[in-house]
Amino acid sequence: MAETLGDGAIAARLTELSGWERSGDEIVRTVTAPSFPEAIAVVDEVAQPAEKADHHPDIDIRWRTLRFALTTHSAGGLTARDFDLAEQIDQITVRRNAT
Repeated sequence: MAETLGDGAIAARLTELSGWERSGDEIVRTVTAPSFPEAIAVVDEVAQPAEKADHHPDIDIRWRTLRFALTTHSAGGLTARDFDLAEQIDQITVRRNAT
């Protein structure tokens, strides 16, 4: 099982990410895609690394707006796995022009 990160480590990792914020035991980010089909394409692309890592974000879709939330439920908090997937989500959203 992955180890949870302390507050200092979480704060440090957040400085490495674009637009992510801590909300309790989650990190969250909201982006807006150019269109609804593009928002769905972002979700579809995020599914690939999430499935590969067996670590799945909570995703809320509201038209072109996507909200991603990450936490490691099995560890009871934030772990390196959350930040690793957040980095991959960032790469996907940049490539898909979701800001």
